Amino acid sequence: MATYKGIQGFSIQNLSADPSNPIEGQVWYNSTSNVWKVGELTTAGAWATGNNMNTARTYLVGAGTQPAALAFGGNPTAATTEEYDGTNWASSNPLNTSRIYLGGCGTQTAGLAFGGNVPATDTLQTATEEYDGTSWASNPTGLNTARQVLTGAGIQTAALAFGGDSGGGGTAVTGATEEYDGSTWTSSNSLNTARWFLAGCGTQTAGLAIGGKTPVTGATEEYDGNSWTSSNSLNTAREQLAAAGIQTAALGFGGDTGSPTFSATTEEYDGTSWATSPASLSTGRRGLAGAGNASVGLAFGGDLPGTTGATEEWTGAGSPTTKTITVS
Repeated sequence: MATYKGIQGFSIQNLSADPSNPIEGQVWYNSTSNVWKVGELTTAGAWATGNNMNTARTYLVGAGTQPAALAFGGNPTAATTEEYDGTNWASSNPLNTSRIYLGGCGTQTAGLAFGGNVPATDTLQTATEEYDGTSWASNPTGLNTARQVLTGAGIQTAALAFGGDSGGGGTAVTGATEEYDGSTWTSSNSLNTARWFLAGCGTQTAGLAIGGKTPVTGATEEYDGNSWTSSNSLNTAREQLAAAGIQTAALGFGGDTGSPTFSATTEEYDGTSWATSPASLSTGRRGLAGAGNASVGLAFGGDLPGTTGATEEWTGAGSPTTKTITVS
């Protein structure tokens, strides 16, 4: 007769008390109450529809948290800035340099914009601007490498810029990485996989690069403040996706897989590998932006096809709780 150990390769734990922080799916026998127990999540992650942005656009940047997000740049209104208060979007002062395909990071009261393309002249940018919660101020010191469709991570005084196209039209896809200290940019070690149309999140010393186009890839890399290390790829390779969170707990959502229909898929990263969530965006799209974290996230803007201002709020799975296994 087969045993559980023979099938699974390990025995069920025999514990005198329930663990204080059970893992989802963990099974044990409580020898005090003489019952079988299992760790189960109280809720599953889900997206809920929020109020639309005032200005529909794609290829924009998102920063901040779900109840205090910042959206800036994008196509077709390349200087527009909006703030989200957890319910509605309010227009704020525009960028000094109108641009699409830019990178950025930070918070609603301390945002950072860099790089991109000025559509009126089709020129790649090094321009860096800082947002103080009201208006943008240009920094005379820009990126070392002018580029578009790059991404970023971190905060206004400790930021990371990486990837993109430094030649126009994808003629010079780069893995170039730069660090910002609140004043100047310093070049660092490049991504292992050069790409554009990628997503990023995390911090300057613990960054995450996700997906992109090389062609379309699910490549994931982690930055330690000095160099990039390849990790497990997305389950669904895609470009023009958005991300939120930190290096050990991130979300990747939306994007373009190369199929006629844009992706609504959401994946969760635990610092090692990606798991596809049963909850998808209600609207599949590419060129969208993200904010927040893996527990409380935000998706907004993008291309359906057709530019949208659609906003969706993410609530992550609840904490594991203990359930009794009933047998008869």
